[in-house]
Amino acid sequence: MRTFERQNVDSDPVNPSRNAHPASEVGDPLTQSQAEFLYLIGCQGYRELSQSLQLVHDLALYHSNIPFGDSEKAALFDLKLLWEGFEKMAKA
Repeated sequence: MRTFERQNVDSDPVNPSRNAHPASEVGDPLTQSQAEFLYLIGCQGYRELSQSLQLVHDLALYHSNIPFGDSEKAALFDLKLLWEGFEKMAKA
């Protein structure tokens, strides 16, 4: 599990999505590189990216003999967060 030097009283390290702010509260506009990246993701397809990330996650977790430490577990959790986010975007 990741450790944080400073945490808000309301922060939840177990479920970081609880720390997310609603999109309406985002004040800074996207940079050019961020906008281009989001455009490329949209062109690739949210469902396709979700399936690819889930495949990589499952290959690493279920089809390898590599021992997993905390950093590897955190990376797999990051993949899970991404594919679940892309799944939600595909449904929207």
